[in-house]
Amino acid sequence: MNARIILAGVLGGIVMFVWTSIAHTVLPLGEAGIREIPNEKAVLDVMEQNIGNTEGLYMFPGFGLGPEATREQKSEAKKQWVEKYSSTPVGLLMYRPVGRRFAIGRWMGIEFATELVEAILVVLLLAQTRLTTFGGRVAFITAAGILAAIATNVSYWNWYGFPRAYTTSYMFIEVVGFFCVGIVGGLFLGRRSPQTAG
Repeated sequence: MNARIILAGVLGGIVMFVWTSIAHTVLPLGEAGIREIPNEKAVLDVMEQNIGNTEGLYMFPGFGLGPEATREQKSEAKKQWVEKYSSTPVGLLMYRPVGRRFAIGRWMGIEFATELVEAILVVLLLAQTRLTTFGGRVAFITAAGILAAIATNVSYWNWYGFPRAYTTSYMFIEVVGFFCVGIVGGLFLGRRSPQTAG
């Protein structure tokens, strides 16, 4: 494996991480579509009383069934659920009953490692293509970023009702990150031909 490809991936990952950090800490993109709960203490008290110590991802409204529900009960509950879904509050709730230790260094490290792996993999894919122009290489990696942005964000907006502002902002962050990797990859691979990609 050519050292130039790995170097391009590593530098691309660094550039992507710098961009996403700016997008979340300097620009308003990371907070788009996210709001705080009014009267939070009262809401948290009710959650604690009713959910207790059971950590998890909760969807509401639920079907209201126990683990031993019969097929007929499930069928009837689904019919009623459609009506509830159309007339009551709906959403997802990530619930941790005892909080979570604030570990910004660890979280940033995981984020950096994730983006580093993404960048290296997409540059490795680029090196297997017959693309020889700078613009073609940037377009290839940007297209990969569009695929990555679509993969979860559109589904979450479609099925779970994630806010449009959140969805478009996070897709934009992802695509621009890959575009930055494309610039680095396009520059570092230079005029290298695909035949020397090994």
